[in-house]
Amino acid sequence: MNRFLLLTERNRREIENALPHENATRALADYFSNFADSTRIKILTCLSMMNMCVNDLSTILGINQTTISHQLKTLKDQGLVSYRREGKILVYFLTSSSVNDIMLYAVQAL
Repeated sequence: MNRFLLLTERNRREIENALPHENATRALADYFSNFADSTRIKILTCLSMMNMCVNDLSTILGINQTTISHQLKTLKDQGLVSYRREGKILVYFLTSSSVNDIMLYAVQAL
């Protein structure tokens, strides 16, 4: 017999039914892990202001291009950024304004 301190059996079932499936929780954890790295946050902030290439990001952030490229790949794999080719240059941009909204909301919550 299960004993609950505050939960009724009905509330317990409702909560269990509302919990996201394991795939959804993994996807959320992966998505929010992008905001757990200070370099990725800086890159996302820059891209929220304008589209940029690796060289621009490297210059502004004072971080080498290899690190910028690695972090952009992570952000691209998660679907937060994409790029378009302009000649030999790849120009990166946010895939959705919701990324910026999430960061602004988090800053306001601090």
